[in-house]
Amino acid sequence: MRKILVFSVLLAAAAIYLAGCNQAQGTQAAFPPQSLPVLPISPAVATTYLEFSAAVEGKTNVEVRPQVSGYLDKIYVEEGAYVAQGQPLFKINDRPYDAQVHNSTANIEAAKANEEKAAIEVNRLKPLVDNHVVSDVQLKSAQAAYDAAKAQVSQAEAEGNNAGINLGYTLIKAPVSGYIGRIPFKVGALVGKGEAQPLTVVSDINEVYAYFGMSENDFLHFTEQVPGKTINEKIKALPAVELELADKSIYASKGKVELMEGQFDRNIGAITFRATFPNADRLLRSGITGKIRIPQTNTGLLPVPQTSTYEIQDRVFVYILGDSNKVVGKQLHIVRKTTDYYLVDQGVQPGDKIVFAGMDRLTDGAVISPQPLSADSLLKVMPL
Repeated sequence: MRKILVFSVLLAAAAIYLAGCNQAQGTQAAFPPQSLPVLPISPAVATTYLEFSAAVEGKTNVEVRPQVSGYLDKIYVEEGAYVAQGQPLFKINDRPYDAQVHNSTANIEAAKANEEKAAIEVNRLKPLVDNHVVSDVQLKSAQAAYDAAKAQVSQAEAEGNNAGINLGYTLIKAPVSGYIGRIPFKVGALVGKGEAQPLTVVSDINEVYAYFGMSENDFLHFTEQVPGKTINEKIKALPAVELELADKSIYASKGKVELMEGQFDRNIGAITFRATFPNADRLLRSGITGKIRIPQTNTGLLPVPQTSTYEIQDRVFVYILGDSNKVVGKQLHIVRKTTDYYLVDQGVQPGDKIVFAGMDRLTDGAVISPQPLSADSLLKVMPL
């Protein structure tokens, strides 16, 4: 019995010892601080961009409209084709206008015959009047008839020229070199001056315009921040701008802001600017959309990696390394941002060290084992 009792006591002691060891091991595992990377904060020159939605148009967009009415006989081009100035585009049935030309020619011949007849009468009466055989009233009447016949010749010739012009209008040629837009009409359609739609649009896209609008607030910032006494001086002082395309790529050539409308559009609450971009490769076409990016150089602001921040109710915070390696959460005042950084002027100071990663496991006052990171090495991976 005693052996059994001693054995039970030993088992209980062993259990207590093991529990104590496990508790001690758990206590020791909870106390060592986390090893987390920290990053020193220092001012840096950063480029940010003001972005505005833009619509691209060819430098020259010419609507091709018929000058005469008639049935469309031929379409010589395809949509999207490049055409040279003067190249035939459309043919309107010319038989009515050809008939007008022939009729005008006949009228001219008849008018000239009447003019010649009147001239003969004047020449016949002149010597008779000089010899007092007939009254000068007859000569004056003949002269008036001659003048009227001469005027009829001029009128017939003008009508003939007009008929010839109308006949020429039946062949519609490209007014400028460029690309053909949509062609809403087909062969056989009746077209004329009254059509709401043009036959097509020819776009010269060796250079393109990107139109974008600034809100009243953006415009006020523009006038305050860009140097220059007048608006034109401020526009000239703007740096070259970029065009972001629909796929988020940046167009290879930079553009220049050139023009501003004189007043705000009340319907959209914005004022329109225009930027010109070279388009020698003709990659940009009329009708595409994108974003104008106006670069701004920022100095005196502190870059904070966005991945090193956390949010509470739409406010952005970082953990700053304090005394005894304790971390403290600080709210940031964000002035601008780049793709990877917030640019701040309050919340952190030059020389502060912030926790770069692992913020989800921290609370205010937590002690960490800081692992320094180099700001220069980070900038090589995540440039401003």
